[in-house]
Amino acid sequence: MVGAAIISDGRLLAAQRAEPAHLAGGWELPGGKVDPGESDEDALVRECHEELGVKVRLSRRIGGDWPLSERALLRVWTAEIVAGEPRALEHLELRWLGPHELYDVAWLPGDRPVIDVLAAEGLG
Repeated sequence: MVGAAIISDGRLLAAQRAEPAHLAGGWELPGGKVDPGESDEDALVRECHEELGVKVRLSRRIGGDWPLSERALLRVWTAEIVAGEPRALEHLELRWLGPHELYDVAWLPGDRPVIDVLAAEGLG
């Protein structure tokens, strides 16, 4: 899995899951699965376009491999929007969170360690 820490004007974009049922309502960084033969970076750019309707430019990788389960891991990059305005095409809601608001939403457990790093870095 890949995730984008999209940062603009000192704020982080958070996305509220619509599905599956056991994750619905939780907050995450936009992103998703890597297709066979696709690089992590290409998958993340594609996912941001599909989920948010934006084109992003990836910057630096945050940490290493963040475990999601025994079989899945998350890789995260900081990103900036280079075209478009984010829309909740596959999520219930989007929110821009400033450094003092990062913990105002219920992050999914897999994303929380990444948020902790971003908070400690002042959003990187």
